[in-house]
Amino acid sequence: MVVYARPEVQRLKYLPYRPGMRVIDAIEQSGILAEFAEIDLVRNPVGIFGKRCSLERALRPGDRVEIYRPLALDPKEARRRRAGHD
Repeated sequence: MVVYARPEVQRLKYLPYRPGMRVIDAIEQSGILAEFAEIDLVRNPVGIFGKRCSLERALRPGDRVEIYRPLALDPKEARRRRAGHD
């Protein structure tokens, strides 16, 4: 499965597992790159079940490939703002 989400829309694309399949193969075969023009695999990190990995990582049956969006705000800055320490 390959997943990508924006605040207003999420996509889950199911693909059959094939031995030797890599993260990049699953992303390309999913069609998500054509659907979301903002995805740039040089800038957007990817991962499996919440852990970042390379595009060349071999997949295992049942892996969920995730394409992450760039952060809108640094997490430390977001905590600072929530705490009222602008």
